[in-house]
Amino acid sequence: MATPNEGDSVNVHYTGKLEEDGTVFDTSRPPGEGQDADPLNFTLGEQTVIPGFEQTVAEMEPGEERSVTLDPEQAYGPRRDDMVQQVDRDELPDDLEANVGQQLQLRMQNGQTVPVVITEVDEENDQITIDANHPLAGKTLVFDIELVGVEGGEEEGEGESQIVTP
Repeated sequence: MATPNEGDSVNVHYTGKLEEDGTVFDTSRPPGEGQDADPLNFTLGEQTVIPGFEQTVAEMEPGEERSVTLDPEQAYGPRRDDMVQQVDRDELPDDLEANVGQQLQLRMQNGQTVPVVITEVDEENDQITIDANHPLAGKTLVFDIELVGVEGGEEEGEGESQIVTP
């Protein structure tokens, strides 16, 4: 067996945990034994998963299981203070009751939306603190990964000379 190549579609089961206390933050496996679950499917090289996760899968063979620890740079990046800001309460919709932990969508000037979380509500000054960092930014993560299967990304025979008839 061989490791997958860039462009291959891979199927993996995984469990992601925080290194600091082992808390599971995500898994592709359902709770309980004997239950089937669909594995995560992604294409190597498309950067749809965090870098360290993709790199680990690219080094595995089908059927292999591996545990890997990813520092923030290989995962969701470092926590950035410039992603935290205070906004005046009147910048939020009037009917919104702001609560700590509440998730909102911040619409940027270019029309793009960014998910944010309310981290503080200052009633006295009528201000809300929002955080646009990914919830796992700055965290060291541990992933238990099983490479379930690989499907080639290239058409069979692509790149080889072939004789064709009209």
